[in-house]
Amino acid sequence: MELACLDLEGVLVPEIWINVAERTGIAALRLTTRDVPDYDRLMRGRLALLDQHGLKLSDIQRVIAGMGPLEGAREFLDWLRERFQVVILSDTYYEFAMPLMRQLGWPVLFCHRLEVADDRVVGYTLRQADSKRQAVRAFHGLNFRVIAAGDSYNDTAMLAEADAGILFRPPQNVIDEFPQFPVARTFDEMREAFRQASTRKNREAV
Repeated sequence: MELACLDLEGVLVPEIWINVAERTGIAALRLTTRDVPDYDRLMRGRLALLDQHGLKLSDIQRVIAGMGPLEGAREFLDWLRERFQVVILSDTYYEFAMPLMRQLGWPVLFCHRLEVADDRVVGYTLRQADSKRQAVRAFHGLNFRVIAAGDSYNDTAMLAEADAGILFRPPQNVIDEFPQFPVARTFDEMREAFRQASTRKNREAV
């Protein structure tokens, strides 16, 4: 059986922290692991900024709900779910993702948890280190053939672990470093990439 695994941010929805930064005017929230490679330091800095500006979880969820999925993402996901079992593998947090999951029709999501007290984000708990790659490895243990799609450098371990990997609208440096992965720039191209990656005999049905 074939399983489709998708990254969330940059594939189905906009980058959450960057959009929260733009919508709240807190420029420092735009920082990513490209700017601060130490993830724990990056997240503690983000949490300090939220506290400093008095932003509660409900405030952030309202901002996120207003983002909406990328144009065409829901239609692509519905198409994919008619043809594959689909799991979203993300480094975001359930509490942030829920408003967007509602708009995407509640797909299965594996990600991390925030620690919340009185509507304040006070910490975070990672479900597992290298969680995307580990999930694909576990699916292989359940005898699934996995086709994975992601948009950035931190998805490449998942793509390499999968039986077939697809890059969606990646930056040029990722394309250059990982030429083995086909690149899709539209959801129509993603559909075709999944068709080509599938091993089903009747690809027209895919």
